[in-house]
Amino acid sequence: MTQPVSSAQQGGPDKGAAPAPVAEPRKKDGPSRTFGLRADVRNLSLLGVLVVLVAVGAFTEPDAFLDTGNLQLILTQSSVIGVVTVGMTFVITSGGIDLSVGAMVALASVWATTLATQEYGFAGILFTAVIVGLGAGLVNGVLIAYGRMVPFIATLAMLASARGLALQITDGKTQIVTVKSVLDLGLPDSYVLGIPPLVMMFAAVTVIGWLVLNRTTFGRRTVAVGGNAEAARLAGIDVRRQRLYLYLLSGLCCGIAAFMLIILSGSGQNTNGNLYELDAIAAAIIGGTLLSGGRGTIVGSVLGVLVFTTITNIFALNNLQSDVQQIAKGAIIVAAVLVQRRTSAHGET
Repeated sequence: MTQPVSSAQQGGPDKGAAPAPVAEPRKKDGPSRTFGLRADVRNLSLLGVLVVLVAVGAFTEPDAFLDTGNLQLILTQSSVIGVVTVGMTFVITSGGIDLSVGAMVALASVWATTLATQEYGFAGILFTAVIVGLGAGLVNGVLIAYGRMVPFIATLAMLASARGLALQITDGKTQIVTVKSVLDLGLPDSYVLGIPPLVMMFAAVTVIGWLVLNRTTFGRRTVAVGGNAEAARLAGIDVRRQRLYLYLLSGLCCGIAAFMLIILSGSGQNTNGNLYELDAIAAAIIGGTLLSGGRGTIVGSVLGVLVFTTITNIFALNNLQSDVQQIAKGAIIVAAVLVQRRTSAHGET
C-alpha cells in the first residue's frame, strides 16, 4: 500500500512550522559603484598632482608664481580651454572624437569680430560666436550621425575647412575689438571678489556640464551610446540623433570659448585656438574619460585642464622652452592612457 507523501517531502511547508530562513545572496558592488570609486581615487590623485605642481611653482619662483595676478592668470587661461574640454568630454564619452574644436574657436572668433558684426555691439559678438560654433558643430554632427562618416575624418575635414575660412575672413590680419562693453570684461575692475568673469563663466559651464552628464537622461544616453551603441539602439535610444546633439554641444562650447577668447585677447585671429583639440583631448583623458567611450567625468577633465595650465605656467616662469612643455604633455598623455588600460584590465578580471 502506497504511503502518503508528506508536505515536507513534496517541498511544501508543514502546517504550524516556521519557514526556514533563506540565506540572502551576497551583494556585490555594481559597475557604477566601482567606476565611481575609481573616479574618486583618480580625481584625488589629480588633485594631489596639482598640489605638487603648486609646491614646485612656489619653490622655484615663489614671488612670481604665488602672486595674485599670476594665480588669476592661470585660472583665466584654464577657463577658455576648459570650456572646450567640457564639450570634448561629452563627445569622447559617447565614443567619438572632435579634432576641429580649435579651428571652430578660431572661425567663431574672427567671424564675431568683423567690422560688420561689431556694429551690433556686445550682443552681436556673443550671438555670432555662439551661432558659428553651433553651425560648425551641426555640420560635424550631420556628417557623422547621418552621413556615417568616421568622426576622425569628418572633424579633420572641418579642422582644415574652418582654419581656411578663418584665414580668408581675416586675410591673415588681426581684427581688433572696439566694443568697450566686451573689453571691459577683461579688466581687473570687472572682477568679483578677485575672481575674473571668465573664471565664473567657466565655473557655470562646468556645473551645467556635470549636471547634464550625471543627472539627466541625456547624460545617461551619452554613456550608453559610448559603452555599446548597438545595445543602446535596441534599448530605444536614437543613436544618430544623440550623436548629432553631442557635436552640437561641442560646437556650442567652442562658440562660448571663442567669445571668452575675444574678451581675453581683445581681438580675433585665424590662429586662435591653435592645438586646442590636443589640449582638450589630453585633459579629458588624464581626467579619467575613457578614450573608447562609455565613461566620462567632468570634474576629472577640469582637474586635467588645471594640471596642464599650471605646468605651462611653471615652465614659462622658469624660462623653459616650449618644446620641453610639449614633451612633458606627451609623456603625461602616454602615462594616462597606460593607467587607463591597466585599470580596464583589472576591471575585467
